[in-house]
Amino acid sequence: MMIRLTGSAPPTEQIRDQLRGLIASGRLAAGERLPSVRQLAKDLDVAPGTVAKAYKALEEEGFVTARTGGGTRVSQTATTTPRPVLEAARQLADTATHVSTDLEETIRILRAIWPDQQGESEMPETSIPKTR
Repeated sequence: MMIRLTGSAPPTEQIRDQLRGLIASGRLAAGERLPSVRQLAKDLDVAPGTVAKAYKALEEEGFVTARTGGGTRVSQTATTTPRPVLEAARQLADTATHVSTDLEETIRILRAIWPDQQGESEMPETSIPKTR
């Protein structure tokens, strides 16, 4: 399992988001055991409480289950992301890397164009001219 702390987001959020991504992509399978809080904290050079908060958030979201003495494992009910979404995400990552667009900028771009509940983008179409 590869988790790296980069960017400006708090470490707890980065750990949670990366583990959520590993589970959603199927790289961490249902029932698979996660490193102990202490071990992951040591590996990432963060306080154990930081990892514990990330694990707790994932447990509340249904991605992992924790049992005393049994460790923290990927939930049996955690679902993976549909293959077409994973393939498109991989292609976006490859393209962004190829043109030297970093992860934070790629995420900002996705957020800017992501449709809201009514199927409209978050920003009105007329506010920024489209260029192609």
